[in-house]
Amino acid sequence: MFQNRLVNIMLIMLMALTLIGALTLVLYTQFFQQTNAHEEPTIDDVLRVSAETEEITTNLLSNNIVRTQFVVQLDNRSAKDEFTKRDFQVKNIIIQELSDLRGSDLQGSEGIRGLEEQVRLRINEVMQDGHVEKVYLKNLVIQ
Repeated sequence: MFQNRLVNIMLIMLMALTLIGALTLVLYTQFFQQTNAHEEPTIDDVLRVSAETEEITTNLLSNNIVRTQFVVQLDNRSAKDEFTKRDFQVKNIIIQELSDLRGSDLQGSEGIRGLEEQVRLRINEVMQDGHVEKVYLKNLVIQ
């Protein structure tokens, strides 16, 4: 390459340091930077993985009649597909949960949150390809 042996050694060391620096930079950006995993999903992301139940009418323990409809947010698209296939099981779970409640149990936000959480837990018991992240009560009429 060059006539001077010292210049050759310096160029080789400079290229080695440059390669080590570039490799360090690539590894740092790929593995050590924080991801935005804890960021809230956008509404478009939520709608992509959400499914709606049909309106369900059933009796409560207190002889009242209730009409409900839920929107269920799942963790991925395959879970949404599985959820739609398990429609009959989901309806059964919702009817079972509602039939154990009285009209007064569904009064107020605490009662509604309790129902949503119980439905979420019960649906997760039957899901295999994913899980339910959140259940939203879309419609509730007690007569």
